[in-house]
Formats: sequence, structure tokens, C-alpha cells
Amino acid sequence: MHAPESAPDSVPDQQALARVGTMVRERLAADPSVYRIENDRVELFAVGDFLSLAECKTLCTMIDEVARPSSLHELDYAAGFRTSYSGDLDPSESFVKGISRRIDDLMGLDPAIGEAVQGQRYLPGQQFQPHNDWFYTSEKYWSLEEARGGQRSWTAMAYLNEVDAGGATHFTDLGFQIEPKPSVLLIWNNALPDGRPNESTMHAGMPVLKGAKYVITKWYRTRQWR
Repeated sequence: MHAPESAPDSVPDQQALARVGTMVRERLAADPSVYRIENDRVELFAVGDFLSLAECKTLCTMIDEVARPSSLHELDYAAGFRTSYSGDLDPSESFVKGISRRIDDLMGLDPAIGEAVQGQRYLPGQQFQPHNDWFYTSEKYWSLEEARGGQRSWTAMAYLNEVDAGGATHFTDLGFQIEPKPSVLLIWNNALPDGRPNESTMHAGMPVLKGAKYVITKWYRTRQWR
């Protein structure tokens, strides 16, 4: 007898996204340190005290050293859609490597599919307007991203400091905001359980009104990150 053929993807990387989604979902459900943020539309989780305050302070200093005006495939900084400063942290640096590996281990994912940890800094008035982390495969940039590792599966984002005012993460389709609290790690699945991109993951980095906001983000693909 021949093994049944896999069902074809109706969207790029659908089967891989479903497989990775199941793997991480089961891993997080079994971890008592992980809190599920209940809603009906997005798999969204939080981990308190994921980083120590000393680690947060070190990461903030590292971000200051690499921060440059943030950009997007479609828009440059001057467009005003994403006005933070950001930069990739050196993946070969031992401290960064340790933080990155802890995120991998928490989620049970192969480090090879993880992008470099990116640091972001928001000063007063800076923001990231509503967006999804997954890629729109109809856009010209998709051929590049497909070759670099395929669709983004999960996002892990850690807050690093107290923000004097503003700077919440607003899940616009879900209708709630998450205030930045240092050392808290947010995790969400960018796909639906069946592997289709989840439109309800639309989120925004609300403008900082006073002080500054520092975060690190690590995105995961469906294949090896190149």
C-alpha cells in the first residue's frame, strides 16, 4: 500500500504552520509558568518574570548601541507607519545567545527557524501602526521572504522597562491593550490552527506619551532562517 499523499497547501506553508502551531500549543499548555490570555480568536500567551531586571537593563543598553530608524518592506521611516528605532542584536554574543535559546526552549522550537533577536526603542510620539507579523504572500517581497525561511509562525516579544505613559500593545481586532511591564514575555501564534494566516493578530505599538519603551522580539519561520 502507498502512504496517502499530504493534502496540498491552499496558502503557502499552511501545513508547516499548522504543524508548528500544534507543537508550540502543546508545549505551552504543559508549562505552568505560561498564562493563556483568553480570547476566541488568537492563541496569545504571557510569561511573567521571564527576564530578570538586570537582564532587561543589559538588553536596553544593547538596543541603544544598535538602534537605527525602523523600516518595512513597503514603507520607509519617513512614511510614519513605524517610527521606532530598532536593530538586530548580535546572535553570536553569548548573553544574547543565552536569551534567545531560553525563548527557543520555552516554545520547544528548533533554533534554526528563529530569526535574530531584534531590539526596539520607542521615544515620546513614536509608534508602530496596526500591522500583522505574518507576510502577505501577494506582495513583491514574498519571494525574498520565502527564500529566507518562509512564513512567520510565532512571535515572542518581551518588555524591558517601565514606561511612564503610553506604549501599550493594542490588539486592534481583539479590542484590548496590554500595558508594557518589564520582564513579561508575550507569545502569539500568527496562524490559525489549520495553518492559514490569522487576520485577528493585527496589533499596534501605541505611541509612547512619556519616557521610553524598550522591547525585544523574536520571530519564528516555518523553515531554516537564512
